[in-house]
Amino acid sequence: MTIDPTADKLLAQAQQVCAKKGARFTKVREQVFLLLAKHQGAVGAYDLLEELKTIDSGAKPATIYRALDFLSKQGFVHKIESINAFIMCHHFGECNHPVQLLICDACGQVDEIQSNNFDLALRAMADASGFSISHQIVEAHGSCRACIKSS
Repeated sequence: MTIDPTADKLLAQAQQVCAKKGARFTKVREQVFLLLAKHQGAVGAYDLLEELKTIDSGAKPATIYRALDFLSKQGFVHKIESINAFIMCHHFGECNHPVQLLICDACGQVDEIQSNNFDLALRAMADASGFSISHQIVEAHGSCRACIKSS
């Protein structure tokens, strides 16, 4: 598999994060990571499985789902529940950051944004309700700038 410089940099960063956490970054997990890194937007698990089969003909759905679960728990990828797809997080690191995604229903583009004000407001409302947030992904659907201009 050819690795582009951006994917190579992300892989090195992910390897460092895993080494610090003592998490096993297996060959299959690295391969799935690199497949995701080459995509500009969201991609489904079965599409990734088909790509993985070109490298590892014995790959099964469980292979891809286990790898995606690991990558998600490490904060390297985000699952987009509403469209059942995954997207690479390009600013992962030591902390677990809140995720807000803008999803264009016309072209499928997904942008990850980070609003600390939104996160604080959500946590304040949760606290007022006696609720403790353990994981946050907020998905907003609509139209991106390019699709709005072209319509």
